[in-house]
Amino acid sequence: MNIDGQAWRTIWLEEGGRSIGVIDQTQLPHRFTTRSIATLDQAAEVIRTMVVRGAPLIGVTGAYGLMLALQADPGDAALAAAFEQLNATRPTAVNLRWALERVRDRVAPLPEAERAEAAKQEAAAIAEEDVAMCEAIGEHGLALFQQLAAARPAERQGQPFNVLTHCNAGWLATVDWGTALAPIYKAHRAGLSIHVWVDETRPRNQGASLTAYELGREGVPHTVIVDNAGGHLMQHGQVDAVIVGTDRTTRTGDVCNKIGTYLKALAAHDNGVPFYVALPASTIDWTIADGVAEIPIEARSAEEVTDLQGRSPDGTITTVQLTPDGSPGFNPAFDVTPARLVTALITERGVAAASEAGLQALYAAR
Repeated sequence: MNIDGQAWRTIWLEEGGRSIGVIDQTQLPHRFTTRSIATLDQAAEVIRTMVVRGAPLIGVTGAYGLMLALQADPGDAALAAAFEQLNATRPTAVNLRWALERVRDRVAPLPEAERAEAAKQEAAAIAEEDVAMCEAIGEHGLALFQQLAAARPAERQGQPFNVLTHCNAGWLATVDWGTALAPIYKAHRAGLSIHVWVDETRPRNQGASLTAYELGREGVPHTVIVDNAGGHLMQHGQVDAVIVGTDRTTRTGDVCNKIGTYLKALAAHDNGVPFYVALPASTIDWTIADGVAEIPIEARSAEEVTDLQGRSPDGTITTVQLTPDGSPGFNPAFDVTPARLVTALITERGVAAASEAGLQALYAAR
């Protein structure tokens, strides 16, 4: 994707693979900076502190983290320890474990001297596959948007197609293109008049900080709204579709996404607005059926609720406290939207019903 006319991805190899580079997402939207990661501990730290975030990108970063670990010590014990350290950084997104297992299973049978190079090749393959899957999601979502736009009443033809999204599921959450934003980018480039309602996504404001940043750099018309405005807009016919990403999807079609997604799905259902979830195959957890009961929900620091980061008039990036001294905060990072509220799942293989049968129809040969 583009930042001020320059093509970027979120993660890349440096020094012939002795380190990796990433965009520091904690500094956006006010500063664009990058960081070099050269050790296992640094890789774990950037995942845990959300320097990198988004389920697909977390997985790729974890895969490269194993590569860095094996460069330092290719032994079995070090491999197992690195796997556990990286896997513990973010418990909800299934992509992380999926990518770690894929690299581990690739290198474990090899002689120690070959493991680091094999890990680099496997991690790079995962990254390239993510780009291809996200672009395919974009193509399938574009077709849906075009159909929905064409089916609107005559008086709505020619007006912008209004999409609401929650959190950030754009290219910053993946290696490139994104999941939920990929159809939006494809639609914009295809000439469909599109406008995006961007939920601010408290408590970390990934929508206001990251989604708005991405859309602005790509030139996509958008408006940032408070999280609670979505239902109001739907009641007044100002939302044609909702599209979000997911950090984990059960085999039955339940989706786990940023906290607040469930409320958007309820509002969409009540107002007859289609609610789509965009995801690559790596986000499907085939081992679980009941998302509410079985998906572990990460609880992050209460300071993300009680404090807020922003830019002061003098340009300084600062953090301010919102709440009274002594008021505690609770910060579940995700919630689960039941499959019954999901209109369809948009995957790299096509559009599926949010059900076990729907997913099996696409992935029977996985």
